[in-house]
Order: sequence, then C-alpha cells, then structure tokens
Amino acid sequence: MTAPATPVLRGQAPVVAVVAVGGAIGACARYGAALVWPAQVGGFPWTTFWVNVVGCAVIGVFMVGVTEIWAVHPLVRPFFGTGVLGGFTTFSTYAVDIQKLVEHGRPGTGFAYLAATLLAALAAVTLAATATRRVLKGKKSL
Repeated sequence: MTAPATPVLRGQAPVVAVVAVGGAIGACARYGAALVWPAQVGGFPWTTFWVNVVGCAVIGVFMVGVTEIWAVHPLVRPFFGTGVLGGFTTFSTYAVDIQKLVEHGRPGTGFAYLAATLLAALAAVTLAATATRRVLKGKKSL
C-alpha cells in the first residue's frame, strides 16, 4: 500500500508542470536558433552567446515587471522565468562550446567567449532591468 500524496507534493504539481512546459518551449526556441544560425567548428559560438545575452535582457525586463510593476498569477514566474527563459538560455552549451574551442586549439577564443558571455549577460540583465524601471516608473497597475 502506498502512502497518499502529501499536500506539499500535490501543491507543487502545477509549478512543476508549468516549469516543464515552459522549459520545453524555451529549449525548442534555443534549438531553433542553433539550426538557423549554426556555429562554425572552431569559431566563436555567436548563437549561444546571443541567446544567453538576449535571455538575460528578457529576464531583467520580466523580473522588474512581475515583482515591481504588475500583479501576476503565481504560476507566471515559474512558467516564464524558470521554464521558458531557463530552457532558452544555456549554461551547459556555453560550457561545451568553451571545451570544444580549447580542443580545437582555440584556447584564446574560448577564454574570450567565457569572459564576453559573462560580462555581456550581466550587463544585459542590469541594463534591461534599469531601463524597464525608468520606462515603466509610475505605470503600476493592480
């Protein structure tokens, strides 16, 4: 005989479901970007770079919007922030890209990619959040 599901597990099921659906959507979008703009072997992985930078900018706008400007359904943050944007942005591909660059005799490019991604992603989230606050200042609703 199995124990009945605890209220905690039952209560987390919608969150897990929306994160999974959102993650699938984000991962498909990232995969689509890689198909449209494939990386050249040994070259700078521009697609992954821009996916991560754009994803960080979007999270900057999104988090300001849902935490400081608008009241949203409790499942919006896990769906879009964790799911869609978590599936779209990619630390694993970033790490593999660096490894491949080093293996192909391009350690300088690998290091440049490592540093550029980190700096650009942090700048993107910071600038997007700051710009969103300025643009939407005083436009709070609900």
